[in-house]
Amino acid sequence: QVQLVESGGGLVQAGGSLRLSCAAPGSIFSFAAMGWYRQAPGKQRELVATITRGGSTNYADSVKGRFTISRDNAKNTVYLQMNSLKPEDTAVYYCNADVPGYSYWGQGTQVTVSS
Repeated sequence: QVQLVESGGGLVQAGGSLRLSCAAPGSIFSFAAMGWYRQAPGKQRELVATITRGGSTNYADSVKGRFTISRDNAKNTVYLQMNSLKPEDTAVYYCNADVPGYSYWGQGTQVTVSS
């Protein structure tokens, strides 16, 4: 069973920063476009940011200019640097690895931003 291991969530005050990490098996990471999604209570899961194997990135409008996605191919890890956090960023954040024909998900990490 493929496991994506997320870390870095927690409680932070509005305006603060957090960095999420997601480690994937090398057999998956090398071929995957990686992404972060989030799901707030009572809402559907939504895309936050994605990064291709070549490093091209895409962001939700709500996080542009505040969040940065990056990947370390040597460590098989993708990161999400979150700055200027807002209470509306509160959600469970999920790591995703997308390879041709399949999509893998992590268990999620809670991010809570207090006002």
